[in-house]
Amino acid sequence: MAVCRRTRVIKLTILLVICVGILTTLFPDEVKQFLSEFAPPSEQKNIETAKEANVEAQKHVVMNQKRKHSESETYLTPGNRGNFEPIRDEEETGPGEKGVAHHTKPEQAMKVEQSINDYGMNILGSDEISLDRSVPDTRLPECRDWHYPMDLPKASVVIVFHNEGRSVLLRTVHSIINRTPNQFLEEVLLVDDFSDKTDLGVGLERYIKIFRGMVRLIRNTEREGLIRSRTRGAKEARGVVVVFLDAHCEVNKNWLPPLLAPIYRNYTTMTVPIIDGVDHETFEYKPVYQGETHFRGIFEWGMLYKETELPEKEAAKREHHSEPYPSPTHAGGLFAINRQYFLTLGGYDPGLLVWGGENFELSFKVWQCGGSVVWVPCSRVGHVYRAFMPYGFGKLTEKAKGPIITINYKRVVEVWMDEAYKQYFYTREPTAKYANMGNITTQLALKKELECKSFDWFMKNIAYDMLEKYPALPKNIELGSLVNVGSKSCLDTLGRSAPAQMGVSQCYGQGNGQLMRLNAEGQLGIGERCVDATTSGAKLIFCPSGSVSGPWSYDNKKLMHTRTKRCLTVHGEQESLSLDKCDESEDNQKWVFKESKPSWA
Repeated sequence: MAVCRRTRVIKLTILLVICVGILTTLFPDEVKQFLSEFAPPSEQKNIETAKEANVEAQKHVVMNQKRKHSESETYLTPGNRGNFEPIRDEEETGPGEKGVAHHTKPEQAMKVEQSINDYGMNILGSDEISLDRSVPDTRLPECRDWHYPMDLPKASVVIVFHNEGRSVLLRTVHSIINRTPNQFLEEVLLVDDFSDKTDLGVGLERYIKIFRGMVRLIRNTEREGLIRSRTRGAKEARGVVVVFLDAHCEVNKNWLPPLLAPIYRNYTTMTVPIIDGVDHETFEYKPVYQGETHFRGIFEWGMLYKETELPEKEAAKREHHSEPYPSPTHAGGLFAINRQYFLTLGGYDPGLLVWGGENFELSFKVWQCGGSVVWVPCSRVGHVYRAFMPYGFGKLTEKAKGPIITINYKRVVEVWMDEAYKQYFYTREPTAKYANMGNITTQLALKKELECKSFDWFMKNIAYDMLEKYPALPKNIELGSLVNVGSKSCLDTLGRSAPAQMGVSQCYGQGNGQLMRLNAEGQLGIGERCVDATTSGAKLIFCPSGSVSGPWSYDNKKLMHTRTKRCLTVHGEQESLSLDKCDESEDNQKWVFKESKPSWA
């Protein structure tokens, strides 16, 4: 009986509190007057505090009622875990766990060196790390509170590999299986580009059977290269969305739903994860980007991929800091796209060789032909940056007239850039005019059929911030090897990377270290670097950001540094460089530009 009375009292108390709360909301002034008349002075402050808290609670209820979301929306609930977040953190112990660096033993040094020579990374060290190792959550804290539609499209993850280190390849697969919601993963499709490593043969086929059909393997019957192999993977994939990853990656927590959601809203959207770094020797997993600053992809006029901070204009369009944002280009290795849309765009240009430039070709194509490219801060994927490319390309490049990268860039430029912009590429890469890019008739016809916008539209509306860092280039007034009249030697980078002192060496034609260009604004350049001077001679430097002018004048064969009014001079038996007082009679101060075709032209 006493229990029943207590229960009734509790119920009446709760009812009274609710009624007071409603009355307080409807008649705040009357309730305040009533309380001031009947409540003891010592309690009035507590009652006022309780009333204010109740009002805030009522506001919260109203806000929640207004913010009911359907299962087809993407929305943020601050402080509440998102619907596809892992329930618990990965708690493992062992080599490389939580992404910490793993160091092999000193006595393994020779084998490690051989491993790096063979694979471009320390596969010996990789073999000692679990295929299911844990990685640190590098996302913005806000990313954990996003809710994604329940009916996102299913994805095929396509991974192209050629003679990849087996444990690195399999760790990529394991991380995908372990950290992807099952309902959104159609398959992992491995495309073997004609590997000849024995451990990637029958043994690999047997191993992937543990995934019970979730992982498929197809093999090229001859070497095709990354670009064409990816297009084949897209054609054979079964998912609505195709996600391309490199063969040496580790996906992070809840990585896939954030990539699928923008495509779910608009199938012409291409999404790109934020790339973390995995060290090629220790496999330490850590962010490439520090802090909460967002970056996006652009390029310089030699078509080298670059990144720059997200413009305030774009950042201001978003309600939340962790939302996706548009990017003119992407790095190329990792992205997601609607499979049918990708194939409608022609996939990758089949005329592109092996790898290189495909990231620009697809970025320009998507933007100019009605789609968009967005970077997704809440999707993070670790990527091993190899020490070097550990293999050649065999017959794929035997008939190539020019470096394959130059050929690919030229194809992209000639198809997607307007005449007004093409000139900047050829100013920056003058030898490209000799490269044989093949027939682009089909690509130009596709561009016309898809009614694609101009490159000028792209530059003014999408990549408008690029010109701040890489302005339009003045014309070259001189080009070629810079030959000293007195010593008959050529100005040379000597294989050094900027910043570094330059020197002179025997002239050997248009090698990478001797091909100079002087523009109308006095900038002496070589590749993407510039030449400045010190009291001890010429110095290779990083070109000043946003500037196309330089400190040189060229008159009567004299190369004068305009700030010091002194001339570049070769002197002594060691043929060292210096800046000396200009002397018209001194042959060692005279330089001539000698243009010659590259050996492959």
